[in-house]
Order: sequence, then structure tokens, then C-alpha cells
Amino acid sequence: MKQRHVQTFAISALVVAMGLGAQTHAVTNEDILNDHLSVDRIVTDGMGLQKQRFSPLTKLNPDNVQELRPVWAFSFGSEKQRGQESQPIVVDGVMYVSASYSRVFAVDARTGEELWEYNARLPDGIMPCCDVINRGVAVYDNLVIFGTLDARLVALDKDTGRVVWRKTVGDYQEGYSITAAPLVVNGKVITGVAGGEFGIVGKVEAYDAKTGNIIWSRPTVEGHMGYVWEGDTQVEKGITGGEAGQSWPGDLWKTGGAATWLGGTYDPDSNLLFFGTGNPAPWNSHLRPGDNLYSASRLALNPDTGEIVWSFQTTPNDGWDYDGVNEVIPFDYQDEGQTVKAVATADRNGFFYVLQRETGEFIRGFPFVDKITWASGLDDNGRPIFVDENRPGNPAKTEDTQGVTVTTAPSFLGGKNWMPMAYSQETGLFYVPSNEWEMDIWNEDVTYRKGAAYLGAGFTIRPLNEDYIGVLRAMDPKTGEEVWRYNNYAPLWGGVMTTKSNLVFAGNPEGYLMAFDAKTGEMLYRFNTGSGIVGTPVTWEMDDEQYVSIVSGWGGAVPLWGGEVAQRVSAFNQGGSVFTFKLPKAYE
Repeated sequence: MKQRHVQTFAISALVVAMGLGAQTHAVTNEDILNDHLSVDRIVTDGMGLQKQRFSPLTKLNPDNVQELRPVWAFSFGSEKQRGQESQPIVVDGVMYVSASYSRVFAVDARTGEELWEYNARLPDGIMPCCDVINRGVAVYDNLVIFGTLDARLVALDKDTGRVVWRKTVGDYQEGYSITAAPLVVNGKVITGVAGGEFGIVGKVEAYDAKTGNIIWSRPTVEGHMGYVWEGDTQVEKGITGGEAGQSWPGDLWKTGGAATWLGGTYDPDSNLLFFGTGNPAPWNSHLRPGDNLYSASRLALNPDTGEIVWSFQTTPNDGWDYDGVNEVIPFDYQDEGQTVKAVATADRNGFFYVLQRETGEFIRGFPFVDKITWASGLDDNGRPIFVDENRPGNPAKTEDTQGVTVTTAPSFLGGKNWMPMAYSQETGLFYVPSNEWEMDIWNEDVTYRKGAAYLGAGFTIRPLNEDYIGVLRAMDPKTGEEVWRYNNYAPLWGGVMTTKSNLVFAGNPEGYLMAFDAKTGEMLYRFNTGSGIVGTPVTWEMDDEQYVSIVSGWGGAVPLWGGEVAQRVSAFNQGGSVFTFKLPKAYE
């Protein structure tokens, strides 16, 4: 088997050298900063560092999208299917795409022919909580960079797939892993970590993209020291939150979670990184009274030092696993003739937040799902107004080892989970993939053990409606109005893209790539890929034609954690493919 892989690699590398080598170029900082404006390449996850997932292309539009044609499909192969949550990158006619089990492929974007494959040698004992997925790669200079399930960053030569450098970010035996696409800002690779269900300590770290040398590290749990590196010397850069014990009891901050598992965004205007943080550990909130900073929060960080510039916590003392990790998208809007520099985020807790992006000041918040029972609303500062009887009970105060069970909406999988939303500069709307479900949840006693699940809670999830769970929503961030919606039978678990020509693209677990009118929500096109879609679509121009690509392959957290919901989707087929479409010139 190993010999076969080596032979395939050698042939693929020869194809690259003969057919494509003369056309490739090193990806620069300028390329990355301008990715949101480019039409002939995609060099960032999110189609721009702000991750608006908005394309300036217009050839494909509501009048001709029904003529979109599949041109090739590429299979990831082998028995390693499971969830495929990645977004393709396209540089000089080559597509770079990651797959389950920490694999990366280079594919000829014109033909779908494989050029090379990198397959990480994962150790036994990796502990991904929510499937063996990978959400994408970064490109910089002559490198393709991605994170692995055993918590490493790996840089590959983009023309051959050979390893250039490899760095350990966390100890996988403690529960650390990496599933998000890294972010490259001014030559630095910025990464977060996963593992909040195992009591790890979340952090954001920066590495030199060319060498892999660490530059800074910032923990996201109060009480932990941050560091910068001056050459090979580690230098203290201040304790996160100033000191331990301010919002955590006892020593629980030492295993406090707040994982940064979805990665970040970057705003060049303010020179700030934006990262969300996950649940505090354990889930049982009665064990850790206090706000538990900086869990379930959005953080703005200095990209040069990692220092926290501002924070905004969406669910203080989170007792429902709502996290706060969802993407933070910079955008501008007009208010009484003034430009407001904002960020928006749609939280798992069911509320949509608009913040001032330079200060983190709360501007407004509103529900974006139909049912929220854990809170009755938000106060003037954006802090939730808790409904105390809908917090899971304290098992220490009952005769039962389980605390009082409560029924709460949304479920812990969230009004919106990891799947990225998109923002249209044309309509001014956010297109939010969301779900309508609730859960029974109860607390249990738990003690931290290295490498073991650290929950202290049990749960079961069920749909709120018989005929749909997923809802693709068009939301106005200035008013909170839901402009239109599309109801989907299965939960939505993939991302969204929109275009200047007023199209919205998304996929569903039933296997369809779908296109909607961005203004009305009318479905204009769909194509079945044969397996559930939990990836995110992209579009680019090549040879004067507009292309669209989507990764297909059912999996992710829903079939693993979804309770009654998982039964609803149990017949869906797994897969592992990239489908690529284009609009023929005759229909432009």
C-alpha cells in the first residue's frame, strides 16, 4: 500500500512539473489582503480575510443560473469518508482542498485530475469531539498550510505536496486537535485549537508562515500567561484577564475550555483579529459560578502580539454548551448618513449580535431563530436576561445524581453552529444557515481526568417541527427583520456564499447544491451530488468562464450527537467528493 502511494505521488508531481509549474506563482500578502476583490483565484478560507463570502462575479445571475452545468467530480477515495466540511482554494488553475482524516489534495481545476495527495499519519488516540473533519487550508508563498486532528500545523510545498515544516500546537492526548482552516495575516499563520469537551485551555497562536517558528501565544481562559517569542526566547506578555480567580471558582480555570476551534477573521482597517471562544468546561455550570471569562465570547486581538484588545461575552456562565465560537464578520453600513464600522455574529444561543468592531461596543441584538427559552432577551449592554428555571439543575442539591432536567431551545447544537453565513454588499443582508430544535438537558457530577470527556451533563435533541429543521434565513442586521426564509427538512450543516449578481448558494444534507435569488429567496437551481453537503461553496473565473465548486460528503456533529434528529437523517449516504460546475459561455 505504501509503495502504491509513493508511485502515485511521483507521477502526480511530474504532472505538476510538466503541465502547471510554469504558471504557478507565490501567493503574497497583497494577494491575501485583496482576495475579497479577486475573481480569478480564491486564496483564503471565506473568500477574503473578512470572510463575508461575497463574490464580485456577475456572469452567473438569476436569469441564467439554471444553465449551470457540472463539468467534473473528484473523489477523495478510500474508506475515509465521514464528514467533509472544507472549502476549496484555487490558485493558478490548481484547487487545494482538504478532506476527512487530515488529508489534502491538489487537483487540476480544469479537469478534476489529481496532482498530489498528502495523508497525515494520525496516531491512535486522537479525540475529535465532532467527527474527523477538516474545514480547509491556507496558502502563502509556495506553501499550503493546514491543521491536523493530532493538533499539528503542517506546511506543504504547493507544487509537490511534500512537507516543508511541521509544528505541534497542542497535546492530542489531552484532547487538543485542529479542524479549522488557518488564517494568514502579514506572513503569520494564525490558528486556534479544538478540545473544549476535554478540558483543554483554548488559545490563539501565530507562527511564521515560511519557517513555522512560533511568534506569540494567547490563552483564552482568564489566569493563563500569554507569551511572545524574541528569536528563540520565550517572553511573558501578560496574564489573560489580569489574574486568575476573578470569574472562575477555585482551580477550574486551569481546565477551563474556551476552545478557539472555528478559526478567525481579520479586519485590515482596524488591524484586528476576531476569534470566537467555545464553552467553559465542564458543561455543568453549577460547578463554576461566575462569568467564566473568556469562554463563550468574541475576542479582538492584536495580530502582532496576540494581546486582547476587547471582548464581548454572549453567554456568561454558559450552562447549555452554546459556545461563542461562531465567525465574526466585519462589515460597514450607513446610519443617518454616517458609516458604522461593525462586526456581526450569529450565536448558537439563538441571538444575532452587531458590535462596533474597533471597541466591541454592543450596538444591537435580536433573535434569528423562532424559539429561545433559556433567556427572555438581551439587556442594553447585550447581556442575556436569563430564565432561571430553564437552566439545568444542580445535582448537588437534589437526591437524584442527575440535576433537574429542563427542556431548552435552541439545542446545544445551536440556532447556528459552525456553518458560515455570508454577507451581501449588494443587498446589505446576512444569509444565515440555521436550525430549529430543542433539547432535554440535565447536569451530572464530573471530575477532570486528562484525555477524558469533561461534560458533567447529558442531553437529547429533537426537532421543533415535523416538516423542517433547517432554515436558510436572509437577515437585515440594521433592523433584525427576517426578509425571507427557506425551510429544509434536514438540519443545515454547510456554509453559504453570495454574489454581486444577487445569487445565494448553499448545500443541504439531502445532497443538493442550491441557488436562491438573494432578494426574494426563490430557489432557482439545484443539483444532487449523491451525498449530504456540509461544506461551503465557492466561485471563481477561469478561461473567461465562471465556475462554482462544492465539497460533498455527509457527516459532522449531527449524526454523532443529534439524538432524535440523528434518526431523521440516518438513511443519508456518506461520501467524499468535490463537484465543480460552470456556466457555458453561450449563456452569459
